[in-house]
Amino acid sequence: MSTLIQVDARKRISLGSLAHHEQYIATEQADGSLLLEPAIVLTAAEHAFLEDKTLSAALAQVNANPEDRRQHQRSRPATRSE
Repeated sequence: MSTLIQVDARKRISLGSLAHHEQYIATEQADGSLLLEPAIVLTAAEHAFLEDKTLSAALAQVNANPEDRRQHQRSRPATRSE
């Protein structure tokens, strides 16, 4: 499907109903065309967690066997600091 999109005076475009995601990576091709790819932004900590094979395997095992999960009990009630 092709849709004509016009650039406004400030070189902006509106994707309107064409956009189905919240964020995109825009890449300008050699011929001047623009490629928009849906993107998900992660923090460095999230990326490190996902790249850690040991943690990923442990998480997969826990998710595969939810009946084996244990509840964590606090040693004392949580208090609010104000």
